[in-house]
Amino acid sequence: MLRILPLSLAAAFLTAPLPAAAAPPGTLSREPQADASERGSPDAAKPKPPASLDDLFARLREAEDDAEAKGISKLIERRLDRSGSATADLLTERARQAMSAKDLPLAVELMDRVLSLEPSWSEGWSRRASLFWHLSDKAASIADLQRALVLEPRHFEAWAALGRIYQSMDDKVRALQAFRRAAALYPRMDKLQSSIDRLAPEVDGRDL
Repeated sequence: MLRILPLSLAAAFLTAPLPAAAAPPGTLSREPQADASERGSPDAAKPKPPASLDDLFARLREAEDDAEAKGISKLIERRLDRSGSATADLLTERARQAMSAKDLPLAVELMDRVLSLEPSWSEGWSRRASLFWHLSDKAASIADLQRALVLEPRHFEAWAALGRIYQSMDDKVRALQAFRRAAALYPRMDKLQSSIDRLAPEVDGRDL
């Protein structure tokens, strides 16, 4: 998942594991044999289905330590990173490369094409918002983040990014609201609580 930070645009990719080496000819497998009850049980052979996105968000809210929360957040990010289109994924990777090469206009153009192909992909809007942030176009960045959050209201990175943009504009009320929305989804997000603690005494003391 793209993180909309002033310093970086990151994308993570998984590589398939290498196949296990075959046993040398003439050797016998030394793996323990399942007993008859295990062989006959349908549950023993059935792989456990992956956790749903709803389950992952629930686990993220309830995580008891930072390492656990970070691991769950990475799983969520990988799910949100899926555009559902091979063409959109290819264009997104090219946009990432253009960003790395400091060619921001090209990166925006590529993400424009991605969003024309996959307008319902929340992460795509979040990624283009990051590019607008780097181009100092805060209004466009906010608009894209708001679109991302309409599509996926649990996108905690988009909420946190929205808070940082509002904070840079000295809109402390909206910044605090966005940070609190992010914290409700990901309570252990790095540096989030410290941002809330700095803003809350001033904002909550106002007669809104």
